[in-house]
Amino acid sequence: MKSHYLSCLGRELHVTTWGDPAAPTVVAWHGLARSGRDFDDFAAALSARWHVVCPDTLGRGLSQWAVNPALEYCLSFYVEQAEALLDQLGLDKVHWVGTSMGGAIGTLAAATRLRGRIKRLVLNDNGPELAAPALARIQTYAGQPPAFATVTELERYFREIYASFGALTDAQWRHLTETSLRRLPDGRVTPHYDPALALQFQHHPDDYALWHAWDQLDLPVLCLRGEDSTLLTPETAQAMRERGPRAAVATIAGCGHAPALNTPDQIGLVERFLAAAEVTPGG
Repeated sequence: MKSHYLSCLGRELHVTTWGDPAAPTVVAWHGLARSGRDFDDFAAALSARWHVVCPDTLGRGLSQWAVNPALEYCLSFYVEQAEALLDQLGLDKVHWVGTSMGGAIGTLAAATRLRGRIKRLVLNDNGPELAAPALARIQTYAGQPPAFATVTELERYFREIYASFGALTDAQWRHLTETSLRRLPDGRVTPHYDPALALQFQHHPDDYALWHAWDQLDLPVLCLRGEDSTLLTPETAQAMRERGPRAAVATIAGCGHAPALNTPDQIGLVERFLAAAEVTPGG
């Protein structure tokens, strides 16, 4: 793993990269209140064959926080930064694997600024229509992150709110915690993101309504739906099969929102889908 800091639209983004830069590139983009380090297991597994790029979205992880949160914490700005990021890294064609918000960024990017540059799109428990009650729950915890005296207490909190990620080992929970925290001036620890990112839901209330973008897509799409997901409903997943790019949809047992992409089965499913492009003429 290598760590990079790049200026994108005047804001510094942190990016980790894995594998040979000359290999085909997979961009792995994380969910709303997470960071690129969520993909460490996934990227390590792919790195023998792929160049994997894992950004921290603006306001998350080690990336700079927004200067104007009301304008910058939205999908359109994230897509512009993604374009700037690929340009700086000299990446003309990439595959995109997006968890939750990262999938929405990929969908909008593939329909607009990165049209033709994204070859294959993997949506990890994300679609062009998301269930309102689940969105409201995410907004509530994302906008008011708690603080704890100890890392142990923060890990306990993460285990509770992210139980739907599926089976994580004790070591994986510890890794998730240690790559997801920052220490406040009073010494307490809190999740490693800007609470103002939740302003997206106030100032851009229709950001995740993306059927208009979905119906413009003309690339292969794989959707992974957590079997118990409350965010991506079975009805929406079925509609994704029937319109726009007519996605392939795979149900991931033992998960809700969103599968952690940390098991051989989940990683293998994604890699087989991506690898098909490398053996397809013109792919």
